[in-house]
Amino acid sequence: MSYQKIIIRPLFTEKLSRLEDLELKYAFQVLKGVNKIEIKRAIEEKFDVEVKKVATMNRMGKEKNMTVRSGGHTIRTKGNRASWKKAIVTLKEGNSINLLDGDVVE
Repeated sequence: MSYQKIIIRPLFTEKLSRLEDLELKYAFQVLKGVNKIEIKRAIEEKFDVEVKKVATMNRMGKEKNMTVRSGGHTIRTKGNRASWKKAIVTLKEGNSINLLDGDVVE
């Protein structure tokens, strides 16, 4: 499986930006069925860096309620957001990724 299918998108939060600066950790949303070895290969292939460690988390989708007013009637519906998988990748010393440009900085 190619890395384009495994890596869905990078994740940007304040906590993750501090981890990038201090501990060389980057977070990505990945395909639900992949394992740590496949994630490591995909990151190394796409960004040309050396991965030290991969940690994964399965995130459960939240239940959401929605109210819509249409034609004088109120319609209430329930639904679920999709479940997804997060991978936090730790790089070896001397490697880094510029996620905003998608380039590798060495």
